[in-house]
Amino acid sequence: MTNSWLTEAQPIWGNVADVIGSRKDLKVEEPALSWQRQWPRWQLIEALLQGTYGMQQAGRSWLPQEPLEENESYAIRLSNSTLTPYYINMEAMLAGMLTRKPIRLENVSDTITEHLYDADLQGNNLDRLIHDFARTKLLRYGLAGILVDYPVADDGSQDLNRPYWIAYGAPDIIGGRFDVVGGSMQLTQLRLHERITIPYGDFGEEVASQIRVLEPGRWRIYRRTHETGGNFKLLPDGKGEGTTTLDRIPFSPCYTQKLGELEARPPLEEIAWLNLKDYRRESDFANQLHVAALPLKFGFGFPSDMSEVAGGPDTLIGAPADARVQMLESSGSSYQWQMQHLERIEKQINHLGVATILGQKMVAETEASKAIDRSQGDASLQQIAQAMQDCIDNCLRFHAAYLSETQPGNCLISRNFVSAKLDSQQVSTILSGYNSAKPLYTQETALRMLNDGEWLPADFDVEEEILATEALAEQRIQEAQDAMNGAARALPGVTATDQQRPDSEAS
Repeated sequence: MTNSWLTEAQPIWGNVADVIGSRKDLKVEEPALSWQRQWPRWQLIEALLQGTYGMQQAGRSWLPQEPLEENESYAIRLSNSTLTPYYINMEAMLAGMLTRKPIRLENVSDTITEHLYDADLQGNNLDRLIHDFARTKLLRYGLAGILVDYPVADDGSQDLNRPYWIAYGAPDIIGGRFDVVGGSMQLTQLRLHERITIPYGDFGEEVASQIRVLEPGRWRIYRRTHETGGNFKLLPDGKGEGTTTLDRIPFSPCYTQKLGELEARPPLEEIAWLNLKDYRRESDFANQLHVAALPLKFGFGFPSDMSEVAGGPDTLIGAPADARVQMLESSGSSYQWQMQHLERIEKQINHLGVATILGQKMVAETEASKAIDRSQGDASLQQIAQAMQDCIDNCLRFHAAYLSETQPGNCLISRNFVSAKLDSQQVSTILSGYNSAKPLYTQETALRMLNDGEWLPADFDVEEEILATEALAEQRIQEAQDAMNGAARALPGVTATDQQRPDSEAS
């Protein structure tokens, strides 16, 4: 899904080049300079997300017309051009790898854990929310963030009775200010763009844009509708501003390739450009095949005023005595170079997307080289996973602060980005290390190793399993004790009074 907010950027703010310089003041809806610098990088990505239909609709913006190419010929070539979804697939693959395993919550209260089963109040639990956050926002733009909100009703009560999380991508984070507070750099002002649907008439609706302005302990909302004449205005009747119980802005930004505060570079930008290159080359190749597949009639010795000669399976050609007609067709020698070039682009995309991120090259190499490349690639993806983990931890703190809880807990995102299932010998080694006379590690460590090695079910919870096994052990001890007591009562000469006495008295 593309961000339609981008389509409004150009008509609202004009040419980006005109506003890159310094400006003394900005309206509430005008993006900061950091947003302006990032905006050109998003345009191609947004176009690729539209697929073949979107690229064809964009026409000459992404598929240039050749200098001597006629409009009709260009229209035919454009209609035959298709986009191979390299970028879309790469984005989905990496997001799936980052969230391949459920997020593990540690020391998080039962109340917050229950809230996170519907983290955004739209039916998405934490895992689904973070997967969408990673794919459609963080990996796409390199910058994203999560706001932990707790709306207040008109009567001053907590409207929803619980906090909830809202994810924003870079295009909707239009400005912010930072300052050193308490020895650390903190947000002191944040402007977020939101798109909402409000009722219009009995059955209609109106899509409105609004800007949410957040400051420590304070918020404001400016909305643009037809009633406001297309201008952003503070909501009336006290609905446009209020206070919060927090002394910080409950927003946690997340970066992949950070360039500055609220400014980053899309991590898959170069793959997007290679995808565009493949789209253009594929268009040339398809057009070449279309033209060359139809042999060209060429006549020798025809009068100069005879420009065309009809030809076909049921057509008789009349020609002067010395004239002759031949069919010219391509030898096809240039096709292989086009195909090789397309294959080279595909390998480049694979190398950038897989080798750079995962360290996996599709060429023969030594085991030592593979280990080094894999380690470097894992480190790249681990940095993104660590940034996501820090973002979630910050949100847990905001969530706990709203509820006046002192223990927010933390999370853990798995670093096993690809399948690494343990074999039976490795499992036996882990179990023997735990079951030995002098255990090498605890039951929890053994279970976690088996869980990380994908030997246990995907929904396996180590902590719950430990509690369950401890309860089961106590139950079995009690059952054994009851069985022993029952057997003792069956012995001749032993009365119920004797069984109730202490062992010393019974003896």
